[in-house]
Amino acid sequence: MEYKTAAAYIRVSTDDQLDYSPGSQLDEIRNYAKQNGLYISEDYIFMEPEGHSGRNAKNRPEFQKMIATAKLKPKPFDVILVWKFSRFARNQDESTFYKSMLRKKLGIDVVSVSEPVLEGMYGRLIETIIEWQDEFYSYNLAMEVSRGMAKKAELGEPQVAPPLGYRIPYKGAAPEIVPEEAEAVKLVYKMFLEGTGVFGIARHLLDCGITGKRGGKIWSTALTRMLSNPYYAGYSRWNGITVKGDFPEIISEEDFKKAQQILDKKRSPKYAKPEEICKHWLSGIIYCSSCGKRLASQAIQGAKGRYMIFQCGGYTRGVCKVSHYVREYKLEKAVTEALKEVLTLGSLDFTVRRSEVDSQSHINLIQAQMKQVKLKLERAKSSYMAGIDTLEEYKAAKTSLMEELNRLEKQSEQMQPNSDNAKKKMLDNIHNVYNIITSEECTVAQKNSAIKSILEKVIYSKKDNHIDIFYYLDAADLLK
Repeated sequence: MEYKTAAAYIRVSTDDQLDYSPGSQLDEIRNYAKQNGLYISEDYIFMEPEGHSGRNAKNRPEFQKMIATAKLKPKPFDVILVWKFSRFARNQDESTFYKSMLRKKLGIDVVSVSEPVLEGMYGRLIETIIEWQDEFYSYNLAMEVSRGMAKKAELGEPQVAPPLGYRIPYKGAAPEIVPEEAEAVKLVYKMFLEGTGVFGIARHLLDCGITGKRGGKIWSTALTRMLSNPYYAGYSRWNGITVKGDFPEIISEEDFKKAQQILDKKRSPKYAKPEEICKHWLSGIIYCSSCGKRLASQAIQGAKGRYMIFQCGGYTRGVCKVSHYVREYKLEKAVTEALKEVLTLGSLDFTVRRSEVDSQSHINLIQAQMKQVKLKLERAKSSYMAGIDTLEEYKAAKTSLMEELNRLEKQSEQMQPNSDNAKKKMLDNIHNVYNIITSEECTVAQKNSAIKSILEKVIYSKKDNHIDIFYYLDAADLLK
């Protein structure tokens, strides 16, 4: 198979100490491309951030972006170059799925620059064996690491960095208590055992200026984990294994057990709140003007029936000092009237948000095609001037190429975020969403999905009784 253009996909494995760095992988891929007459555009270098898990394709944003780009028409590249097949996928099922789609449906091959294989069935067989070996290595390494950590847990050795209240003075040493942090831990347990809930404790810690290990606010969720952690009673826990550790306790075993009894009672089903009862079509997009945290919806049973309220999640967890309590109808009215006003005026400010299909890459592709058409125009003119083509042939070629150039220029202009096309798409989307959220036939889930398709967030100010709306247009809409 002959290739002309290529994409580069780069990922560093977190469990391979002999792995090349991203820059080294890219150098190897560039050298291979140069030796084989391949051109790699800077727009088609897909490099995963270091630290991302590679075991599942959905956890790799650059991989998903590459696959989405590969589906563009015309085909943006002929082959995807990787340093090793294991960089493309560590799961053979996923590898087979994506390679089959790329090769059979899109005509795009996947080549390892460090693992050359023959063309044809024998080459595919060798490639499958290489991938199977990589998957086996990954699985075996995970088992060895798990076995080693289990052994450490059985010996009471800590598996992770110690929590608030402890530190490890030097590598290999047993954890020791940090006095000032330990006092904060003792205060949390004391207040909890005396009847104060985690929200009240969190607010008290905020008022006192007591922070976490890295200086951040201590949320109620962190307090629940703290109260459930046997580490404070001198026990090491990992993956279901709990044994007495070789480090001092901050909380007595008796107090720790009392805390667990209270937590177990609070986890009782009668305290549970069905999620669907609290769901509102504005859930997930309303934010507090004071701390920036999301406002959560909650169902309230009043004397005249059931109604919904919104409250700042930071306030209920004790880390925001300003209540943003508001009834649902006020937010509903404010948002729908804002949408109606935009539709009446026909103008608004919005941002273009990139999705799986990267509009900028598509624009670059169109511009590259325009460059090719202009080059063909120059060649047609040169052929006519040299007497190779007749005047009629030159006119016909020029007419055809100019039509193609005009089409591409118009398409490129429509793809720009500030174009009339983008504004029209945005207003059309708002109109459709307005019809959905004001319809009695649409469900809460349908309305919630619709409003999230045009609004990035809505900031509510309790003090001013005012909302600020941030609109966005999905870049994929510019491709339609």
